[in-house]
Amino acid sequence: MKSTKKKFATVLSAAVLLLAACGADETASTNSTKSEDTKTFTIGVTQIVEHPSLNAAYEGFQKAIEDAGLEVEYEYQNAQNDNSLNSTIANNLVSSGVDLIFANSTPSAQAVTALTEDIPIVFTSVTNAVDAELVDSMESPGGNVTGTVDTHPEAIPNTVAYMKNELGLKNVGMVFNAGEANSRSSVDAVKEEMAKVGLNVVEASVSTSAEVKQATESLIGKVDSIYIITDNTVVNALESVIDVANEHKLPMMVAEFDSVKRGGLGAYGFEFYDIGYEAGEMAVKILKGESTPAELPVQYPQNLKFVLNKDTVDALGIEVKDEWESEFVE
Repeated sequence: MKSTKKKFATVLSAAVLLLAACGADETASTNSTKSEDTKTFTIGVTQIVEHPSLNAAYEGFQKAIEDAGLEVEYEYQNAQNDNSLNSTIANNLVSSGVDLIFANSTPSAQAVTALTEDIPIVFTSVTNAVDAELVDSMESPGGNVTGTVDTHPEAIPNTVAYMKNELGLKNVGMVFNAGEANSRSSVDAVKEEMAKVGLNVVEASVSTSAEVKQATESLIGKVDSIYIITDNTVVNALESVIDVANEHKLPMMVAEFDSVKRGGLGAYGFEFYDIGYEAGEMAVKILKGESTPAELPVQYPQNLKFVLNKDTVDALGIEVKDEWESEFVE
């Protein structure tokens, strides 16, 4: 009888141990899954300057991350349009070993791209990613960098067509920072398109936002309009351009909607929030391990439309024709 009880006890103990082991494995598996699902990523953010367009792009980026349900901590740093500080920020983010870098502008993207081939980089607010040497091509970025650009093949031709055909303009002033690769590329593209339809471009170059008003005033008497591209230095001081344009009754076309809301006449373009959101969707795929930057083509803005500022239209006495299918902001 004792022998039978001993055998029963041994079997019972083995069964208990087996159940405990299974429970432990299941708990470990559950904890492992939970750990993966709740991993907190660190995203370094570098932005060249503080202004509404770039801020909106960053907001869109964060919203895409939030919508995907990822847990993220951000290391946000702003260079305030200081090239030396921009380089320092790039060094800081790369050395800190973040999971991904979000570069909001061409100078920001160039600075971090030069320092790492390992950390994934997603950019936005970049005009020409190939000319800026961020990627090999739009379709096949290569390396560790991809993102969204702030121009579209249709944007400049449509804007130029409106200035020529609807406004009857001849001489167009452009204020920009020639030191920004982003800006030089855009100005050259605008000049090429305007030359096709007989419009003349008069350039006024600046190096800081403090020079914007004086540069704009230097155009008076030489131009009958102004066209402001997505130049960070100029957009940061856009009210200076608007004041001069309004004083001299010059129609001022811009390249994105935030500048229309601030007083520009109009733009054929997009919301910076949208291209930031689209960049955020790319970042989600990279952080989840679903894609690498090299596999994600650089993306143009997806939601293009023609927008006019109602107050500016009224102040200039411009007739708005139905065929332009424009939307108004005030």
